[in-house]
Amino acid sequence: MGRIVAALASSHAFALEDPSRWDAGRARNRAMYARRYGVEPPNHPQIAAETLESNQARYAHIRDAFAASRQKLAEVKPDVLLFIGDDQNENLTEDNLPQVAIYLGDHFLAGSRDPAVQPLRYECAPAVARAILTHCVESDIDMASIAKLPGDVLKAHAFGPVLRVVDPEARVPVIPIFVNAIHVPAPTPARCYYLGETLRSAVEQLPGDLRVAVYASGGLSHFTGGYPWKHYEGPFGYGSISESFDHWLIERMNAGDGRALAEITNKEIIANGEIELRSWITMLGAIGDARPERLVYEPFYQGIMGMGVGCWDLHASTGSV
Repeated sequence: MGRIVAALASSHAFALEDPSRWDAGRARNRAMYARRYGVEPPNHPQIAAETLESNQARYAHIRDAFAASRQKLAEVKPDVLLFIGDDQNENLTEDNLPQVAIYLGDHFLAGSRDPAVQPLRYECAPAVARAILTHCVESDIDMASIAKLPGDVLKAHAFGPVLRVVDPEARVPVIPIFVNAIHVPAPTPARCYYLGETLRSAVEQLPGDLRVAVYASGGLSHFTGGYPWKHYEGPFGYGSISESFDHWLIERMNAGDGRALAEITNKEIIANGEIELRSWITMLGAIGDARPERLVYEPFYQGIMGMGVGCWDLHASTGSV
């Protein structure tokens, strides 16, 4: 039977860039907000409290954690990587918007945050993807399927840029799984956790000794130009970070109590800037009560997000599945 041998999770976007590039990225993000809402948002006051030097020192923790994740993926040598993320009107739009979907193609081209960089080809595992699709649908997950991407390009920034960091040589076949984050309504945390549990049971029913890793891309707390502001009511403004909520999440995961995240409500998700946490919760459902081998968190106001990177070795963890 198949088995999950490792799990990884990380923020994306600004988390993949050196702090020296954050000012330019933040300017682009503020411009996006202005296009959507007709007014440019103010810079968060906490930005002034951060210096490039201090951010570089703290960002080293994030960079090192990405390096450790890349090394872990190389060490465990999975046969397949289930990669969970959201799509923000990149491949999937409101014209055809599934809440949960899986890609069935045999390959895709992954772009970079730098448009000058050529796309990288990642192979997939269509037979495994179809088996997962069938198991999920038969387990009451209304999972949609994507057989083809225009030009074979996976545009969603939750996928390609992260893959190019953790598997830059495209060695591991990838199965992209999409979980809606920015469009309201979106799946509840409980539903995401159940999706993860269902993915695990699907893997365990695969024939042979298939080794599977799971990656969750997104978060942690951030209130950016792409946030569903029309559905938000609360004290946080553009560029805020819900640090206390982020720390609570990290504490629960470090304690091996990922199931606690399934009890969060969609109202709490919106209130705390955690829309992309749904990817992490799905991953946690797939690994049960495993404790992370490494889990780092740093809030960066110049980088407009709370950044997190984690790694779970399912053989080393006390709660391994």
